[in-house]
Amino acid sequence: MTWWRRAAGAENRAGRRPRRPARLLAAGVLAAAAVTLGSLAATGALASGGKQPAAAVSPQHSPVQVSPGVSNGTSSPVPPGGGLSPAQIRAAYGLPPLTSLNGAGPLKGITGKGETIAVVDSFGSPTIRADLAHFDSYFGLPAPPSFRVIQPAGKVPAFHPGNSNRSGWAAETTLDVEWAHVMAPDASIVLVETPTSENEGTTGFPQIVTAVDYVLRHRLAQVISQSFAATEQTFPAASDYAAIRKLRGDYQLAARDHVTVLAASGDEGATSFKYNMVDLYPTRAVSWPSSDPLVTAVGGTELDLTADGQRVKPDVAWNGSGGGRSLVFARPAYQNSVKAIAGSHRSVPDISMDASCASSVAIYSSFSGTGKWGPICGTSLATPLFAGVVALADQYAGHSLGLINPAIYRMAAEHARGIVDITSGNNTSRFTQGGKRYTVTGFPAQAGYDLVTGVGTVNAPYFVPELAKAAG
Repeated sequence: MTWWRRAAGAENRAGRRPRRPARLLAAGVLAAAAVTLGSLAATGALASGGKQPAAAVSPQHSPVQVSPGVSNGTSSPVPPGGGLSPAQIRAAYGLPPLTSLNGAGPLKGITGKGETIAVVDSFGSPTIRADLAHFDSYFGLPAPPSFRVIQPAGKVPAFHPGNSNRSGWAAETTLDVEWAHVMAPDASIVLVETPTSENEGTTGFPQIVTAVDYVLRHRLAQVISQSFAATEQTFPAASDYAAIRKLRGDYQLAARDHVTVLAASGDEGATSFKYNMVDLYPTRAVSWPSSDPLVTAVGGTELDLTADGQRVKPDVAWNGSGGGRSLVFARPAYQNSVKAIAGSHRSVPDISMDASCASSVAIYSSFSGTGKWGPICGTSLATPLFAGVVALADQYAGHSLGLINPAIYRMAAEHARGIVDITSGNNTSRFTQGGKRYTVTGFPAQAGYDLVTGVGTVNAPYFVPELAKAAG
């Protein structure tokens, strides 16, 4: 199920969540989905902190306001529907301004050139090509060298904007494509659309496996970005979760062929959805594929930025950031350095990027029939952001890096300058369900590794060359 969220109003922890159209892993996607449709009511958007409000509310613009003409000393258009701009996000992570991608600095000429990011989404969006072009034109981004849309698992059914599930996935697709492109503007993009909705349990995954297998066997990308997941408990536990293990072939193939696979860690904090996609587990839960040892799990942070993308204060953990310990997978060797936190289980996330609805980003979409701007947030934002960073590191290294988790944990152990520790916040989840109030105690952000932000976030001018070296 993908997790998508529109940047809505303040979190309503007491309210019951309306059913999501699909398990999109971006709280931000809901935010955007709602905005692009004109109201959160159109999709049942999630509120900040990984929770959904009891009733639809008007989209709320990001509290970080952008002043016209300000961004690293260059012109930076204000997103008409609210949310942070590409210039702000690039500045926040230390990337060169879009007006001087080849300017002096440690990342001179490192723009993702020669690399390809594969974005995997159910259904996709019928207007993504035009929407990306409009987004690029507005913010002064170059068009990607190549943008392909493929459907290797079967033809996608005709789009109907009144179908909230399809609209949700279209918003997710828009977010994934536009913001991976922001971070690596000269990387090519392959949008991999599947003809069925990924929900909970195994639903939709066979088609995803077929599609990703096609990407790998045809060597179409060096980085694969996935903003979807299913709670581990929604898979049959029989035979040691054999249903999950049978779906892992793509990730084993990716590791063999040195392709990096990323997945969003989730937007419900320390818990996650049950099979019905309405109720949450009253106990801790994590989701797959982010819990897979062959996948890099991307969690969420919250930024507080000035108009030109500088930090007002250090980043904090986003309360909705999925994190915890896997029921399925044992602790991989690369997490031995954090075994005091991980215990004997694979733990997530590994690393984090912006995901909070208080620091949402802007997307443009027209799949509803009318072009609209709107803010969006969630770990479905964090994942394509990090996909772009990995593409930069691939270019810097001169080859694809493959499974980067061992390198990330070595870098953290060596206190690499490119990893920025997050020491404030938590992912405790509070909600009302069936007339009963629940608290699922999460995990605090702390010095070193933790189960809400992983090893922390990135300072790209240092992180990119450090990752290229450590994983190379």
